[in-house]
Amino acid sequence: MQQYKFQGQYHLRAVFQQSLQKVINQMDYDFLVPIPVTNHTMRTRGFNQVTGLIENVQYTELIKHREKQKVAQSKKDRQSRLKTKQPFFLDKDINLRGRKVLLVDDIYTTGRTLYHAAELCYQNGCKRVQSLSLAR
Repeated sequence: MQQYKFQGQYHLRAVFQQSLQKVINQMDYDFLVPIPVTNHTMRTRGFNQVTGLIENVQYTELIKHREKQKVAQSKKDRQSRLKTKQPFFLDKDINLRGRKVLLVDDIYTTGRTLYHAAELCYQNGCKRVQSLSLAR
């Protein structure tokens, strides 16, 4: 994962894709939503590691990242992660009322990222939000 995510070895996504997609195909959801990266990360890394993992499954980039983050989550300790304020906003005008969302992330550390994404979905009327992470 270190080589894939932080060293830019994008081809390594194939190691995880099939297993992750098999689980996704067994789940019940209306929208499959990958956790976004910041624009800065996209510019420097060149890809979103989550969308790379699910590129063969239909997904909706519903959530966007605010650019106020000074330090990447991966560089923060547990206490700093838990204090993180809501970093996301809804990018699209999609009615989530009564819908089921499946959030997908690469690594679950403290759960704060998924908490923020789920909170945003619930605030916009979701009936149910589930999450799936490749690793913990």
